[in-house]
Amino acid sequence: MQALMFDKTGDLAALKLIERPDPVAQPGEAVVEVMAAGLNPSDVKNVLGFFPAYTKPPRIPGRDFAGVVRQGPPELIGRRVWGTGLDLGFTGDGAHADFVKLPAAGCAPMPGKLSFAEAAACGVPYTTAYDGLIRAGVGPGKKLVVIGGNGAVGRAALALGKAMGARVVAAARRQSRLAKLDALGYETLALGAPDDFAALVAGKCSGGADVIFEATGAWLPAAVAACAKRGAICVIAPPGMGQPTVDFPVLEFYRRGLTLIGVNSLLNDTVASAKMLATFANWFDSGVLPPPPRPHSRPLRDALAAYAEVDAGFSEKIVLVRESAE
Repeated sequence: MQALMFDKTGDLAALKLIERPDPVAQPGEAVVEVMAAGLNPSDVKNVLGFFPAYTKPPRIPGRDFAGVVRQGPPELIGRRVWGTGLDLGFTGDGAHADFVKLPAAGCAPMPGKLSFAEAAACGVPYTTAYDGLIRAGVGPGKKLVVIGGNGAVGRAALALGKAMGARVVAAARRQSRLAKLDALGYETLALGAPDDFAALVAGKCSGGADVIFEATGAWLPAAVAACAKRGAICVIAPPGMGQPTVDFPVLEFYRRGLTLIGVNSLLNDTVASAKMLATFANWFDSGVLPPPPRPHSRPLRDALAAYAEVDAGFSEKIVLVRESAE
């Protein structure tokens, strides 16, 4: 099979498209023919060496996939499945290849309404967002504000929050991003100075937001004053921020009785992630959850250029596909 592999970290030049033996499923495992594989910023940072506790080269990267089971339990053979998790691309070889091997229980049935490319675009963003929203108690009637709603995780948090019955507000600074979010049907809030954030949220959500999903890593102190009493703040700190520190308003946090939730997708392996993906599959197929924005497809042979695009700051979702898959 063809596979993308790096034998050292620290430089994208270490990535090579090479020939590898096809994987062979052992008892309890499945081998999936990869029809599409998501390319996440964390995949790029993995090659650059941001995750030494998890990743020991040589390694095939790639956390998210959608494809067809070719080996494994008889009931799975020929099934369209999708998956994601720590054991893909980090602690084990990943999905940026023609085939990927993983625990059979890590293969979730793929939504019938999604293409392979759309399904492969969902893994990390949707499981990350769902994990935070569930732990924060998002549900019918809750007021949810998402900061960073134009990124993949933020967009997933908006869509999932709406599907879970919350009143959703998307917050962004740039007018162009607000316009895109507005076109998708979300109520929007224009970010200004951090000191003004609480008043802006209060103008949209009387008494403050029940949950603030902070998908940028920069608005945590401002979010405290914008929360309702006994509210929750979900925080993502993207790799590459170094060791950021904030002037955290502890007294205000205490007085409001808030909960702070760190959302780290690398705490979930493929089996845990498959349980979440099974929920999303039902929501996509029932129409409760709309399809994700159509990703930009690149053939696996152009994977090196795709990695460079993401590393250079391209913010739209890219998936690596078999040219015959879509």
